[in-house]
Amino acid sequence: MLAKDRLLALGIIVVWGLNFVVIRMGLNGMPPMLLGALRFLLVAFPAVLFVPRPRVPWPKLVAYGAFISLGQFAFLFYAMTVGMPAGVASLVMQSQVFFTVAFAALYLREPVRWHHLAGMIVAAAGLALIGTGMSGQTGGGAQGMTLAGFVLTLCGAACWATGNIVSKTIGPVDLLGLVVWGALVPVVPFLLLSLALEGPARVADSLTHLSGMAVFAVCYLAFAATLFCYTIWGRLLNRYPASKVAPLTLLVPPVGLISAHLLLGEDLAAAQWIGAMVVMAGLLLSVFGGRLVPARRLDRPS
Repeated sequence: MLAKDRLLALGIIVVWGLNFVVIRMGLNGMPPMLLGALRFLLVAFPAVLFVPRPRVPWPKLVAYGAFISLGQFAFLFYAMTVGMPAGVASLVMQSQVFFTVAFAALYLREPVRWHHLAGMIVAAAGLALIGTGMSGQTGGGAQGMTLAGFVLTLCGAACWATGNIVSKTIGPVDLLGLVVWGALVPVVPFLLLSLALEGPARVADSLTHLSGMAVFAVCYLAFAATLFCYTIWGRLLNRYPASKVAPLTLLVPPVGLISAHLLLGEDLAAAQWIGAMVVMAGLLLSVFGGRLVPARRLDRPS
């Protein structure tokens, strides 16, 4: 990988890692469903007027937007509202790797390898350790994490994984066009959810009293974390083998945990830090474990 592309990849990882801190800051100034609506409104407009619609059937385009954009972030934003620290969210959301493997096996009949199962078991143990800081009450918990927030974050990861399966059935496509046109799907549902769950009065008050931090958060999420990062990420995937590019996303949780600690003062109990490392070990095993057996076979004498 060229040096400039390495820098671009590193920049994307930093932006995506900080993404969870920015979400937390945005939620301090507006309710979660409204934040989702404004985010994807800016992703779609005015870009949809200039970016050609990808050659994807409308049902698949709607399914992609419904899971990747609406489902994933509706659950994540609400989870962070009712009790999910930003740093832990960046880690728990990576459980999408295991959901993707499981869903691909169920719906696409893709084989599940030993390292996938081993990674799931290890990561599940890590998540159990992280769960030692949970409380059943909203806003409680030793580190501000609740059972509701934890479960909702897992639901968001499952939606992300389902969107990955939809994307696999779509096949090769212009990623920027897919992101922009897929962003049309969640705008109205997010607005309807906001009106139903948060109420017209709160929506109107949030829009008429937008803080500078809220505006920054919406712009960051729409332009930096979505349009810029997905566009550059797609180019890197087209330029280099996926095996060299995709595993870099494993750096997102460390960035998320460190940035949440430095910028938001979030911290974990000792057992939860161990759990975070165990989850990372499970992710690494799931992604790279398949290379261990071939490597050992090559070392065997003939």
